[in-house]
Amino acid sequence: MEVTLIRHSKTAGNELRRYIGRTDEPLSPAGVALAQSCGQDASVEKVYVTPLLRTRQTAEILFPNARQIVVDGLREMDFGTFENRSAEEMEHDRAYRAWVDGGCIAPCPNGEGREAFSRRVCDAFGDVLAHEREDKAVFVVHGGTIMAIMERFARPKRGYYDYGAANCRGYGCLCTQSEGELLLTNVRTYPY
Repeated sequence: MEVTLIRHSKTAGNELRRYIGRTDEPLSPAGVALAQSCGQDASVEKVYVTPLLRTRQTAEILFPNARQIVVDGLREMDFGTFENRSAEEMEHDRAYRAWVDGGCIAPCPNGEGREAFSRRVCDAFGDVLAHEREDKAVFVVHGGTIMAIMERFARPKRGYYDYGAANCRGYGCLCTQSEGELLLTNVRTYPY
């Protein structure tokens, strides 16, 4: 099965370099223009998105004929008290500094940690693919979602941050099973 993972287009929060996880903001005018500049693929009939507006709007622009299937478990990390704030705003915040100095792995105050987030995302992704009967699966999701999926399933194995993707960018892969384990191989950057 061919799997395509695309990060949503820009929001105002992205442009201000804020941590945007659970905040449900629309695409900014620049985000709409960016998505439109990527072109449309009217041949895609189904696309997996999250409940957040930015993924649904991006999918609508990129895949105008596709039926959108919302998968709650693929939503972005909940940044808790760091949500909708930039690193610059929090440079003297002790909790933020401790989180960053720890590799951004521990749970954010009143939010998620990377381990729980990655487990949630990878479980949801695996469940979608276990039920997918087509030879192609397209996902328009979040940057953290893509990093979690790729770190867990992509081969050759690389780290979480190695799979960062800019807005409207991502990865295409071949999805296979080996000894009951899901693997993403033949990784290439999107757009192709």
